[in-house]
Amino acid sequence: MNGSIFATPMYTLLRNILFLFPTENIHHFSMNGLKMACKISFIRKIITSLFILQDSRFEKELFGLHFRNIVGLGAGFDKNALYLTELETLGFGFVEIGTVTPLPQPGNDKPRLFRLPKDHALINRMGFNNDGVKIIAKRLQEWRNSRQSAAHHSQFIVGGNIGKNKLTPNEEAWKDYETCFRELFDCVDYFVVNVSSPNTPGLRELQEKEALRKILSHLQHINREKKLPKPLLLKIAPDLTTSQIDDVISLAREIKLDGLVATNTTISREGLSPESAAAGQQAGGLSGAPLKSRSTDIIKYIHEKTNGTIPIIASGGIFNADDAKEKLNAGASLLQVWTGFIYEGPAIVKKILKGI
Repeated sequence: MNGSIFATPMYTLLRNILFLFPTENIHHFSMNGLKMACKISFIRKIITSLFILQDSRFEKELFGLHFRNIVGLGAGFDKNALYLTELETLGFGFVEIGTVTPLPQPGNDKPRLFRLPKDHALINRMGFNNDGVKIIAKRLQEWRNSRQSAAHHSQFIVGGNIGKNKLTPNEEAWKDYETCFRELFDCVDYFVVNVSSPNTPGLRELQEKEALRKILSHLQHINREKKLPKPLLLKIAPDLTTSQIDDVISLAREIKLDGLVATNTTISREGLSPESAAAGQQAGGLSGAPLKSRSTDIIKYIHEKTNGTIPIIASGGIFNADDAKEKLNAGASLLQVWTGFIYEGPAIVKKILKGI
């Protein structure tokens, strides 16, 4: 990494420049730039040599899947499965696309993504903006076909995070999840049911036990009819009470979920610095460093309560190897970064793996 523009001091300088521009615009600009670079074979090889750490010690077998390493990218970054090849080139062990809904939807009005640099955090109220499940499924199938024609020998794990459309009433939500599950079944390696985003009105009400049972049991019924069922996970909010977490654990055992993702963004603003006061007043989910402790506490609670029988993907406040170790020591099996990727840059996966 010495001499690379992606070494930490240089990325910090680059990040300071990027942060001068609107958050969502610069996200697309940066990723489209990477996409163009990766189309040039020798540049892609250079990027691969900089960021991919080949070491069998980092590989992981979980859910019947083989992960090349334990550091993945959480849902919400590549909502529409546009950048899978590029994210693979940056060394991620897996990527979770979405949240995907049955129909395309624009999401909430802009601006809807806010930086809190002092706290290494973001607030988003994106609102499940995506191209809709049919377009995304077609894109995923084309991506997989292109890999086969290019003779890719290693499988890159792609998860599908699924949700409901904003205008779908909660009592009909199970139908939206079924639609997404069926359409994406042959295109993704595992599924995550998202009922924990704070940015779709009423969505978190689906975390109540009976509402959740209806959705998950229906999906699991469809899943078991398949020749090769897909791993089915649930993503939970960090704002759940202990009794609500107990309900989730009970339901996970009853329905035989393959795992949990802990956690989504929080509606809490506890512990933000005075410098973040203005941005902190924005509606939406808070992610990043302020979420780290709560996310870890929930992972530890679930792990201890279940004696480690329910695998957990840790998400929330992972920026470096120490953060990763904290999550692993609490009981996590896999890790997902998101906000850490924005603040630490494209070398985050390599730095975490080298540090643990």
